[in-house]
Amino acid sequence: MIDSFTVEHYEHVSHRSFEDVVAAFEAELGSVEDDAIPREVAAATSRADFETRLRRYEGRSGFMRFLTNDHGAWMGRMGADAKIRSYVIGNPLVAQTMITHDPGVGLNVPIRVVIFQTSTGEVRLAYDLPSSLMSRLRNEDVSDAALALDAKLRALAELATGAVA
Repeated sequence: MIDSFTVEHYEHVSHRSFEDVVAAFEAELGSVEDDAIPREVAAATSRADFETRLRRYEGRSGFMRFLTNDHGAWMGRMGADAKIRSYVIGNPLVAQTMITHDPGVGLNVPIRVVIFQTSTGEVRLAYDLPSSLMSRLRNEDVSDAALALDAKLRALAELATGAVA
């Protein structure tokens, strides 16, 4: 099966420095980069216990960081001066509000976000809008939950950058 659909791409252009945007973004996230989720899955004794355990990893934004890639660090080793970090962020408790309606949601959660500085010095925070990624599933319950996720992601991006897309 091959399917085509439209994705909305957002970029928040900030007047802040790359370092300030990264710091503000990361300050709003919890982290499960140390494989916390498999540990908590194994330790949880019930759904309520699992939810309680996971909430400890949420940042103020409600998101957790699953993975950070500092592309600028490895690009520096290749002789390029670049400031770019990509992130995989999400929250299993939010993801389940969509995945329970269609397992195809798993392709696009957690969410990918990139913060980078352009050659002209602009700092941008970019992502593909979750509801647009989920639109190909054509599932109203998924769409409703994805719209709520859109709002959380936009709020985080605006807080980190001080800019609307």
